[in-house]
Amino acid sequence: FVSKATGVPLARIAARLMGGESLASFGLPDPIPVHGVAVKEAVFPFNKMPGVDPLLGPEMRSTGEAMGFDDSFGMAFAKAQTSAGMDLPQKGTVIVTVNDPDKPTVTPLARRLHDMGFRVMATSGTARYLSARGIPCDRVFKVNEGRPDVVDQMISGEVVLFINTPLGKKSQYDDYAARRAAIQYGVPYITTMSAAAAAVDAIGALWAGRREVKSIQERTAGLLVRSVEPAGV
Repeated sequence: FVSKATGVPLARIAARLMGGESLASFGLPDPIPVHGVAVKEAVFPFNKMPGVDPLLGPEMRSTGEAMGFDDSFGMAFAKAQTSAGMDLPQKGTVIVTVNDPDKPTVTPLARRLHDMGFRVMATSGTARYLSARGIPCDRVFKVNEGRPDVVDQMISGEVVLFINTPLGKKSQYDDYAARRAAIQYGVPYITTMSAAAAAVDAIGALWAGRREVKSIQERTAGLLVRSVEPAGV
């Protein structure tokens, strides 16, 4: 990943160093520049594994990775999500249901989404918290709380983003059906506040500018290291 981001073939250079060549002979700049921001995103096969909870833990579940590269972090993150199969939306309904410690963190994110034209829906506790801070918010039932619930909203096709940070075994179990529905109906879902902040930055970048595509070779043009090929090649 670092080799792709910098245009420097680090593994090849390392092999040559172990063969006795000096680091200075490669003409590496110090520090090695990165012309832009590169974001790595894991790719998860949850849509191919019925019944598996997409909530992450210590187990290894990713089957690959994707890379987003752009001049800004927001757009690079948006590209990485698209490459990983999770296109971020630019309009529609967002459902927010977070644990108490995350409520202060999610508040400015919900406000930004509302300001960008999204309809914000939240479960009871989150809805009360956001509404008390002046963010227009419609309440939605949790699963088994009443109808229409979170899953019903996803089935309707209106939900474009699901932000959910369960805390404790009971919350994880209660929200399991909603997370599975998000996968089944193609709704991008987020389970950490750091990812939520990055996603909102990415949505803001998509609003502000047009996605441009460049190859890695174009990004790293002029940065490739000299004299990396074996002598005589």
